[in-house]
Amino acid sequence: MSLDAVMAHALRDVLDWDDYAVAVAELTSAYVPRSVDVSEHSAPGPLGPVRVRVYRPLDAPTDAPGLLWVHGGGFTAGDIDMAESDVVARELVARAGAVVASVDYRLAGPATRFPAPLDDVESAWTWLTERAREFGIHPARLSLGGCSAGGNLAAATASRLVDRGGPQPAALVLGYPLLHFPVPGVEIDGVDDLPDILRFGLAQNIDVMRAYVGRIDDLPADAVPGSGHPAGFPATLLALSEIDELRGSGELFAVQLRDAGVPVRVEVAAGMPHGHLNIPPVATLPEVARTLDAIARVLAATGS
Repeated sequence: MSLDAVMAHALRDVLDWDDYAVAVAELTSAYVPRSVDVSEHSAPGPLGPVRVRVYRPLDAPTDAPGLLWVHGGGFTAGDIDMAESDVVARELVARAGAVVASVDYRLAGPATRFPAPLDDVESAWTWLTERAREFGIHPARLSLGGCSAGGNLAAATASRLVDRGGPQPAALVLGYPLLHFPVPGVEIDGVDDLPDILRFGLAQNIDVMRAYVGRIDDLPADAVPGSGHPAGFPATLLALSEIDELRGSGELFAVQLRDAGVPVRVEVAAGMPHGHLNIPPVATLPEVARTLDAIARVLAATGS
């Protein structure tokens, strides 16, 4: 187990997120975004309108698979223009013939704590289920997913849907999610080769939880969905990054899902650091495309 050689070279001088953006841009300069139909919408939420961007195939679909997709960013950063949102959505439209809706949830901050981001995601889910046919989605083929903090929000939304009733996702897709606190420790060679911004040790995870919930004790189950019981969850794909200190959270959740009788599949992107879906797929990084293909297969198989 070691950091992918191409990634290691690209990250060698990275100290902050600006450096990271430059490194990724240089690494993926040959990438051409997929041409899809894009439209902007607004879903009603408890704190006001929630922006939702819908991506569809250029030829208007009918009975297509659908996905509500939630970006990451530690609950405090990220948006629907980042690669983990925009590129992933475009790629899944192209690879699965899916309709993908990306939710621009409120970010956590001093005036916006849990459950505001989660409420926005749940509101977007309700809005999308009510309009599935309008977007060419078969209602029984609508799935839910997200990456990192977005994976947390997707899993917490799935848990709420089990508890409260209402339309359930056809499948759940969780990319390198943060589902537990503290995060279960796993021994990972290669993490010492990562820049600090891609490390997720105890100190970083404390900061994330304090930013999201405002504390690190007596955390609500909705804030750390791995602390609950996932009985009733839909079949789940866990798409993990191998060189990632959050990998233990995904691996433990896979065990919890199996113990609850939920079908689960785990895909690990070899040599990839946390956030590998925030990198556009290029030939020099085949694990990114492999993960996208795994998600596309899940979406294409819904309703079969």
